[in-house]
Amino acid sequence: MKSGELLKDNFYLRYYSGHSGKYGHEFLEFEYTRGRLRYANNSNYRNDELIRKEIWLNDLLALEIKKLIKESEIIKENDVNWPKRDINGRQELEIRLEDEHISFETSKIGSLVDVQDSDDPQGLRVFYYLVGRRATNN
Repeated sequence: MKSGELLKDNFYLRYYSGHSGKYGHEFLEFEYTRGRLRYANNSNYRNDELIRKEIWLNDLLALEIKKLIKESEIIKENDVNWPKRDINGRQELEIRLEDEHISFETSKIGSLVDVQDSDDPQGLRVFYYLVGRRATNN
């Protein structure tokens, strides 16, 4: 792929993890599209303010992200039997890659035990390892 071609493709990635509670709507969100990675973190704990950052990624980094997604095989999964959002919050993952467009929603996963106890431990494990354990603990 030539430099700049990724800016023209339709690759899109968004990850969200959040909940509403004692301190209001707290969340962590990453969104990638056309070379731009946006980050938002809202923690109202001790009156913290919304943090927003934006960076531009080169083609090599974007290609690596696409490779991770393909190798994870998350595109083959389905969230129908995953735990539904609850009082602890939710996680969302949306990916548009080539001709595929998927969107997942599940409850926040606290540990691998939550994955094993789900109705779809194999599929949820793919999600869990792709988004990373740390991102789910905000």
